[in-house]
Amino acid sequence: MQQTSLDINTLFALGPVSITTTVVTTWIILLALGLLCWLLTRRLADRPQTLQTALEALVTAIENAVADVAPQQATLLTPFIGGLWIFLVINNLSGLLPGVHSPTRDLSATSALAIIVFLSVHWYGIRIQGLKQYLAHYLKPSPILLPLHIISEITRTVALAVRLFGNMMSLEMAALLVLLVAGFLAPVPILILHIVEALVQAYIFGMLALVYVAGGIQSQQLKQQRAELKKE
Repeated sequence: MQQTSLDINTLFALGPVSITTTVVTTWIILLALGLLCWLLTRRLADRPQTLQTALEALVTAIENAVADVAPQQATLLTPFIGGLWIFLVINNLSGLLPGVHSPTRDLSATSALAIIVFLSVHWYGIRIQGLKQYLAHYLKPSPILLPLHIISEITRTVALAVRLFGNMMSLEMAALLVLLVAGFLAPVPILILHIVEALVQAYIFGMLALVYVAGGIQSQQLKQQRAELKKE
């Protein structure tokens, strides 16, 4: 962890767009993850070795977690939620590297992630239910509640971004303050705290995203369940 500054520095500019350390770190993480996925999946076998078995166990665990919330759409949602979890874990833990800050302690990064979740909720909802049926759920149980539904969509997106940003920023600030006071006498507890908090925050963000997406497709699932009950 870098212990000298919590500032977000601008490295260079592309016209009116400033490229900060957060952007560069995120690019590097994305490239590293893409390369790692390619290396790990290029030689999959019917009789898996230890590494492939571990990867399959990870995918199965993620799929089971998604199925607990949205059982009928687990196969569809697992790539998005699983990718989000893995990306967030790497982002949060990157702050442990010397000279590197976690991109998620930058509000612009967490806002971008929250917007992706916001758009994904509607994309999955429209894909599964159709545009007309999906938009109709904003008028239920009464059209009077439409403004409240819209406000709810906006506020929960803002809360999602601010929550992750606040937790990761406070974690790095706490680590910096402790090291300034105690020097390097307590590096191990701080390291453990950072790892645990990084994993917890990644899990919570991903789970909230899953709950929001599942909520967007819930009405369709309820109709399918009612249709099955009528058939029985």
